[in-house]
Amino acid sequence: MGITSVRLHPEIENPLEDLSKKLDRSKNYLINQAVKEFITRNSLEEQRWLETLEAIDSVKSGKLIEEKEVNDWLESWGTENELEPPNL
Repeated sequence: MGITSVRLHPEIENPLEDLSKKLDRSKNYLINQAVKEFITRNSLEEQRWLETLEAIDSVKSGKLIEEKEVNDWLESWGTENELEPPNL
């Protein structure tokens, strides 16, 4: 495990110290959890962005599914006659 030194501003350090005491967790643990969550969130945002670009390319190339097909599929959810998802 690597060691990284971080300088925290008092407006972060003081609440972090209070939270550490309140949760009975080390500041190290809380900082690691926060960084892990930040990295995960950014990874998800990157994936969503890539999916958005893919969707834009699909629309530009005319690969579309009609709204009615999608609505019919959604309305069938949970029924005895649930439809398969529409395909391109």
